[in-house]
Amino acid sequence: MAIKNVTDQNFASETAEGLVLVDFWAPWCGPCKMIAPVLEEIDGEMSDKVQIVKLDVDDNQETASKFGVMSIPTLLLFKDGNVVDQVIGFQPKEALVELINKHA
Repeated sequence: MAIKNVTDQNFASETAEGLVLVDFWAPWCGPCKMIAPVLEEIDGEMSDKVQIVKLDVDDNQETASKFGVMSIPTLLLFKDGNVVDQVIGFQPKEALVELINKHA
């Protein structure tokens, strides 16, 4: 499954069911660009366990504000619509896989 971009309008529906990792990012953010290929790898290997979506904080400030996102990249892990975990800043692949497996 490919990584989807979500917006303020479809955020709730896209995170309502199952395990969803949301990447709060912006095009100008260096660490966000560093984590993108890591997320692509995880998506390729773990799409049966987790859906990965990206939310551009510049274009979707309402959702970013609702979840108190102050620094990017911020990754929020949702399970059936509720936040179950959060990490801020670049994370190595192993740490993100561990985070997902903890809640899968």
